[in-house]
Amino acid sequence: MPFNRYLRPLARLGPGLVLAVAATGLAFIVHAMLPAVPAMTAAVALGLLSANIPGTAVWTAGRARPGLDFAGKHLMRAGIVLLGLKVSMVDVLGLGWTALLLITGVVLASFTGTYGLARLLRLPRETALLIATGFSICGASAIGAMAAVRRIKHQDTVLPVALVTLCGTLAIGVLPLLMHPLGLSPERFGAWTGASVHDVGQVVATAQTAGAAALGIAVVVKLTRVILLAPITAAAGVQQRIVHRRERAGILAAGGPDGGGGAFPPVVPLFVLGFMAMVGIRSLGWASPVALEAAGAVQDLLLAAALFGLGSAVRIRTLLHTGGRALLLALGSWLLIAGLGLGAVWIMIR
Repeated sequence: MPFNRYLRPLARLGPGLVLAVAATGLAFIVHAMLPAVPAMTAAVALGLLSANIPGTAVWTAGRARPGLDFAGKHLMRAGIVLLGLKVSMVDVLGLGWTALLLITGVVLASFTGTYGLARLLRLPRETALLIATGFSICGASAIGAMAAVRRIKHQDTVLPVALVTLCGTLAIGVLPLLMHPLGLSPERFGAWTGASVHDVGQVVATAQTAGAAALGIAVVVKLTRVILLAPITAAAGVQQRIVHRRERAGILAAGGPDGGGGAFPPVVPLFVLGFMAMVGIRSLGWASPVALEAAGAVQDLLLAAALFGLGSAVRIRTLLHTGGRALLLALGSWLLIAGLGLGAVWIMIR
């Protein structure tokens, strides 16, 4: 029966996708009741609860797992594509070249510093790379993009996503408390938030505590960091291709079989190219305000469902046993990017 080709995947993925959709709706209800809690953070928290409460843990680890993994991987990529519609190069260039260079410097320094600290802590290279990417650019979205470029297993993204969400949530509570002790104006506080907080939703939740002026500059600075997702993942793809070539050449030189078939990992995945295409559409003004608003709503839904899927794979007991050094790295990276961002803001806004 030709229908079986479609019914089998639906039967396999359906339970997990239905659960992800229901959890996404609940996450937005939580956000509506508690505006200080971003829907993305609520989605991850709900995923963590579902994975660790006895009544639901068996379901998320069993019948719902294929659909939840699909959400964590494929819905995340679709959300990243639509994220490009939030970025206007006109707004980014409006910051001025000094600000752009400073923001780029913060991203590169935090990426390099986090990766170096991870290696000192003897964390696996893949974990180090994903945490450095997520903390320096745009949280879970950046982790998903880097994992695709480097062909890192989906389950290996779970811990970095949990850590970047945890630290981003801490920023919502901690950074506003430091605004007055540090003598920051609303504009400086907003720029600091945009330069140092990870997820876009977390940036909004943090910056809005200082008013509209802080929120406006925070979003622009944050989206300037987001645009760096494409060149950094492209650089990672080039490096991966070089390694792939060397490994294949070594096998051939040793007289082994050519198992590569001439295929190399893509330098930039299609969904990252889609992200850049969406940036172009937004920058050229080809999308109406209504279309941008609708796309933004869909993007939020996709990312929330994806983050629930990732959160539902985190077992707290396992995390406590295996994630101690990673947690130390996350806190160190959080402090590093906050310090770098604060220094850049004092130079950027006088």
